[in-house]
Amino acid sequence: MTSLLIKLFVKDKDNVRSQTVRSSYLTTASVTGICLNILLFIGKLVFGIISGSVAIIADAFNNIADAGSSIVALIGFRISAKHVDKKHPFGHGRMEYITGFIVDMIIVVVGFELLISSIEGIFDPTIPKASTFTIVMLITSIVIKFWLFIFYRKIGKKISSEALKAAATDSISDCGATLIVLISIIVASKWSIAIDGYVGVLVAILIIIAGIRSAKEIIDLLLGAPPTEEFVNEIYSYVKKYPEIVGIHDLMVHDYGVGRKYISFHAEIPSDHDINYAHEVIDEVERCMNDEFRAIVTIHLDPIAVNDDEVERMRAFATQCALEVDSSFTIHDFRMTKGDRFTNLIFDLVIPVDYNGKNKTAAALVADKIKEKDPSCFAVIKPEHPFH
Repeated sequence: MTSLLIKLFVKDKDNVRSQTVRSSYLTTASVTGICLNILLFIGKLVFGIISGSVAIIADAFNNIADAGSSIVALIGFRISAKHVDKKHPFGHGRMEYITGFIVDMIIVVVGFELLISSIEGIFDPTIPKASTFTIVMLITSIVIKFWLFIFYRKIGKKISSEALKAAATDSISDCGATLIVLISIIVASKWSIAIDGYVGVLVAILIIIAGIRSAKEIIDLLLGAPPTEEFVNEIYSYVKKYPEIVGIHDLMVHDYGVGRKYISFHAEIPSDHDINYAHEVIDEVERCMNDEFRAIVTIHLDPIAVNDDEVERMRAFATQCALEVDSSFTIHDFRMTKGDRFTNLIFDLVIPVDYNGKNKTAAALVADKIKEKDPSCFAVIKPEHPFH
């Protein structure tokens, strides 16, 4: 069914780099979710009222919340696909994240409303009637929601959509919630045990937890979450293909939505290279990475001495001193200047973000260690945190 829907509504389906194709995928997924969730809402509401089950009614409103979420997400997808303008030079890609957050808040509010009504059901319990049609309807709902989970997950992975991945997670949690409701209906009907209200509370709590968890993930993206380790490794591996670049540092990745990433880093190139040639290499890397990573790439050229034995020895010496202070410290941008009385060692000290001490204190400790081991050296250190 997934392949059929994609074939019918997504033209040029394999060209996922195209914003138009991506928009078609998102629209297809959203409209499918809206239609199915509305049908599930109507079915559960009708049978919930007939059977007198607050748990089924709670599950029904969970489905209509999902339909509303898909509508809001669809609006967000449309806005995020807009081109850049004067007021938004980085595009509108983050609107997908914002609408996703609104969706999660809707889910949380609905969860609390269901929680209140379910608690009322505990204090005023009723034994729901489990007809064959009610059971068949709940089983059908589980099957449909499981299919939506597979559907959302497949498209979400194909087009790298966090919103659809979240929808997939929500769908599989809905399967579990409806399964619990189904079991409670059968148990209550067979043994006349009034557990309907308690099951409604459990379903509501599951809905609230799913909404909060998904909202947290989106907040992290909006605040500026670091790139994944896999993405960072891909960048490092790609740059290694260019022998002229001996190392990179100060890597930063800014995420303004899918297909709107901005990557910048410092590329270390031997200082004895011709500056024009080095600039050509950097330009080529930027152009190629633009296509490879679907991102705007900016590279700063850092010339470093690689064929000077004394500089290499002092770089290793400074690195060792930093490691002796803390095994997690690294250095880069190393330079050395000689004076009449002292040799100046100038470099950046990279301090992990979870380091307990202060940056200036860490730099001072490394400078003291260098001075202790070689009094003729004076360290000029710039402390910094990594951005990944």
